[in-house]
Amino acid sequence: ETVKLQSVRLEYGKHIINLIDTPGHVDFSYEVSRSLAACEGVILLVDASQGIQAQTLANCYLAIEHDLEIVAALNKIDLPAADPERAAAEIEQVLGIPAEEILHISAKSGDGVPELLDAVIERVPAPEGDPDAPMQGLIFDSFFDQYRGVVSSIRVMQGTMATGTRMRFMQTGNVHVADEVGVRTPDNMPVDALGPGEVGYLIAGIKDVGEAPSGETVTNDADPAAEPLEGYRQP
Repeated sequence: ETVKLQSVRLEYGKHIINLIDTPGHVDFSYEVSRSLAACEGVILLVDASQGIQAQTLANCYLAIEHDLEIVAALNKIDLPAADPERAAAEIEQVLGIPAEEILHISAKSGDGVPELLDAVIERVPAPEGDPDAPMQGLIFDSFFDQYRGVVSSIRVMQGTMATGTRMRFMQTGNVHVADEVGVRTPDNMPVDALGPGEVGYLIAGIKDVGEAPSGETVTNDADPAAEPLEGYRQP
């Protein structure tokens, strides 16, 4: 259960996987919903020694509402108190995910992690989107960096977001220049542009986090999208 949300781009074999860690706390259900709106599927991670937690269950129901593919995994199978069979039976009973489909992993030792990534590639559909359409990017998190200003985590849905472009923030109505567009590997790595399905960050000289709220749609000022993305709420 993380209060701060993180994202990372992972190159695995011939695939690129963008992973977003949702905030786990109950007060952040809107932020979780925006993270889920940026995804095609979720990894449901359950502690093999504790079983499914109430907050994990609530977030899982949100994922089901978003019609996302769910890949379930039991973590910490290396712990002496781990009871993966009992935890798997509980997940099957509560969520209807067959126990034999639930992967067993240890993030600490790395056991089962390649199988988990293989399952993500096999079960979760690849993102869709037209690189030539008017740009729509979904901000799912922003934080303030005292040296760079506001750094926004963003998922490009349509079109291409390029460094140096004038960007319109459709909910606040403000226009900012994209000083830096990049990906997290997990260090910030600047790139020329992000295309549909890609997740990265945007730095645009913004000084107030309120000007880049979670759920905001970013588009090109010169060739804007007709509509912002659905689901925005005033934070």
